[in-house]
Amino acid sequence: MAANLSTLDAGIIIVYIIIVLSIGFYFRKKSKNSEEYFLAGRSIGWIAIGASLFATNISSEHFIGLAGTGSKSGLAVGHFEWLACLILLLLGWVFTPFYLKSGVFTMPEFVEKRYNTASRYYLSIISIIGYVLTKISIALYAGGILLNAVVGWDMVTSAVVIVLITGLYTLMGGLSAVIYTDLVQTIILIGGSIALTLIGLDRAGGWDNLVANTPVDFWSMFKPLSDPDFPWTGIIFGAPIIGIWYWCTDQYIVQRVLSAKNLTNAQSGTILAGFLKILPVFILILPGIIAFHISDGNVSGDKAYAWLVTNLLPSGLKGLVVAGLLAALMSSLSAMFNSTSTLLTIDIYKKIKPNADEKSTVAFGRFSTGVMILLGLLWIPFIGILSDDRMYVYLQSVQAYLSPPIAAIFLFGIFWKWVNGKGALASLLTGLFLGGFRLVIEIQNKIEPLSNTLLHNIASINFLHFAIFLFIFSSAVLIFVSLATEKPTNEKLFGMIYHRNTVVITDRWTKINIGFSVLLVFVLVSLWWIFR
Repeated sequence: MAANLSTLDAGIIIVYIIIVLSIGFYFRKKSKNSEEYFLAGRSIGWIAIGASLFATNISSEHFIGLAGTGSKSGLAVGHFEWLACLILLLLGWVFTPFYLKSGVFTMPEFVEKRYNTASRYYLSIISIIGYVLTKISIALYAGGILLNAVVGWDMVTSAVVIVLITGLYTLMGGLSAVIYTDLVQTIILIGGSIALTLIGLDRAGGWDNLVANTPVDFWSMFKPLSDPDFPWTGIIFGAPIIGIWYWCTDQYIVQRVLSAKNLTNAQSGTILAGFLKILPVFILILPGIIAFHISDGNVSGDKAYAWLVTNLLPSGLKGLVVAGLLAALMSSLSAMFNSTSTLLTIDIYKKIKPNADEKSTVAFGRFSTGVMILLGLLWIPFIGILSDDRMYVYLQSVQAYLSPPIAAIFLFGIFWKWVNGKGALASLLTGLFLGGFRLVIEIQNKIEPLSNTLLHNIASINFLHFAIFLFIFSSAVLIFVSLATEKPTNEKLFGMIYHRNTVVITDRWTKINIGFSVLLVFVLVSLWWIFR
């Protein structure tokens, strides 16, 4: 493949690619109708769901971006990973019972049941736009950085190769292929990244030596209010807003629990994913700090992880780690392709052609991914402007401009019966305008500092603090417009509002899930105390 990859490395990578393509080919025969193709026949067990939630979330931008941010500012970026543990519990215990009971294919379909058709169309369109801005393009960008470093391909060649391989098995097998390849890929990416971390720690002289020879603030998770990226106020109040949108309302993630055999399997899967989300701080962020140390501060930012791969690993192990990185990238891309095709097909195509048969519906779902791939490729040049060599910060910041109004309508929609469709749509459109405005002036301010003091100050507000403001403002609009217009009917609210008896604890498996949920919270609080 390239001078810095041995024949053994290349062989390992080729075997990995053959395995994932074989899984896609196998499930092609089983994905004949829309429920099989888009929701894997609602037959997936908890282990596969947990692994798929983790692998879908962990893409190459996590390897590249988390390590890059860790090499510049330490462990604090790990808050997004550990907060996800708690929010995954919200997904399993609070949101999933409603989603499964409603029998929906998509999150916009759920919004239509609770609010109105206009809100459904908004969420479908904004979700697809969000995938282009924050998921497809940045995954391809991160994959390009990786393959350029270890294989020598340029950005365009890397993106095309990744898209062709991932798109092929996704198009063939649908969600079943995505989930079961995720199960394989989770094992590969965790194994490879643990190996790299252990080798890096050994080269750095062990944990104690690494801590003693890196900046003290690298090891503190909670940063002062003045910190430009991760102030403690933004982490505590802003990051959960982004997390609730991402983990509990985004089609890209929620589609995994929608495929579950039943509620207990869905909840067990979210708990397993919560435990897995503890790992990235140690196997993704820590390597960035290691790279900073052993390079004497000469390597940092988005090149840190690729530098470790190419400079530390022996032949064979390098191929395994590169396969793990490709696994992370391809698992997330395949999830994006399947989720966007689901949104385009169920929320738009089926609305336009309600009488379309199963064959044409699946065919449109396969075709629709091509447009998303093209848009993702076109957005890649803009990522470098916003990321400032810290890709993960870019990813979170763009999500902070899109997610607060969506999080607001889901939270209020489930917990408060008086909010209605007009309020939801007003909240979504207001949030879109304010978030889009912030994104535009931030891009302008990055290219050339704005001369207008007010605009410059707005563009310079920490993105987590802006998320707090946007959530509060969107919630106020939702409440005010809802109270000023007609009340939702009891028929609209039936089964859509949270009651104390929504989750009934009767069976042994549910009690086991509760026990592991409590254990997860205890482990998480202990880790925060250690790295406070």
